[in-house]
Amino acid sequence: MPRVVFQRLENLYSKMEDAYRDVAQHIGFTCELCPDNCCTSYFQHHTRVEWAYFIRGLNQCSDPLRQRIIDRAEDYVQKAEWELKNNKTPDIMCPVNEDGLCTIYNHRLMICRMHGVPTVHVRPDGRRLEFPGCFRSQENTTGLDGFPRLDRTEFYQELVMLEQAFVGPKISNLPKVDLTLAQMIVHGPPRLSK
Repeated sequence: MPRVVFQRLENLYSKMEDAYRDVAQHIGFTCELCPDNCCTSYFQHHTRVEWAYFIRGLNQCSDPLRQRIIDRAEDYVQKAEWELKNNKTPDIMCPVNEDGLCTIYNHRLMICRMHGVPTVHVRPDGRRLEFPGCFRSQENTTGLDGFPRLDRTEFYQELVMLEQAFVGPKISNLPKVDLTLAQMIVHGPPRLSK
């Protein structure tokens, strides 16, 4: 079952990347030579299927690399907890980033794949939420009329279906996932039972 769900997740990621590329090309957006690094953003993730897929990628790393990532993840969790206790938003490099590159790039999660360009999504209650994208994206779209936004709605809907297929009927009995990648690494694979 996980193999089938992971294949569907890979297909979903591929569709996301195509949509991202279309918007990025339209607005002339690229991450190259960016002075900022979104890998220090404090992202939290919410699905067990992505968590499990990410851990699968971690387990494909060489033993030395995997251990370095785990060590950095443990350090990240401690630093982030301290910053949150002191009412600061953590600004810490992602533990899978090494020498400026994502070491588990093919297994990165949805938010990592869609960050940057302007996006929109419609919530189940019908409310439309728009996000301007990162600072460089905002610079590129200033003064532009009618520029495209990456619509996340269908991607979120499909991810929810994959989560339900992965976890099964017990999904309603499990606590919500609200973890950074570092916390996922430290915890190990997601538990599918209480």
